[in-house]
Amino acid sequence: SIAERVYGPNLMLQACEMAETSGFSVFLYGGRAQTLDKLKTNLLKRFPSLSIAGAYSPPFRSLTPDEEIRIITMINKASPDILFVGLGAPKQEKWMARHCDRLNVPVTLGVGAAFDFLSGEKRQASIWMQRRGLEWLYRLLNEPTRLWKRYLLYNPLFVTLFLGQLIGARFNVSARKTEHER
Repeated sequence: SIAERVYGPNLMLQACEMAETSGFSVFLYGGRAQTLDKLKTNLLKRFPSLSIAGAYSPPFRSLTPDEEIRIITMINKASPDILFVGLGAPKQEKWMARHCDRLNVPVTLGVGAAFDFLSGEKRQASIWMQRRGLEWLYRLLNEPTRLWKRYLLYNPLFVTLFLGQLIGARFNVSARKTEHER
């Protein structure tokens, strides 16, 4: 069982603390340019010796193959030890999976909305809401036009498909056991 959830902003702060004490460098990929500027400022206030090897704000559209090559080259030239990807789910997971074989970075972490929260651009849900699994509701109420599909359409669809697959798998296992017992 999982003792607690892995929360992007907390993971990022812990990784930055470890990077600072170990002399590792980080690269920030994602978010808007002004968000990255504020994020760098806030991280350096908190971790004065943190080495930020670079930061890049990609356009909010699909990248061309040439742009993808330029971005991967830029990240690899910066030679960070940790790459933080803040594109939001599932975009960041897809981006990391698509480029993991071309990135020369030991650790790549998808941190979701951590850039927005740690830059101060957006407020986080209160701790009690986070602990009760209600951060999605807080975020939905604060950004309904952006997040309604994710939380009200895609998440229930995922749960429905997952449960259907789980029930189907259990039914097949039961059917195989019954056939095997004959």
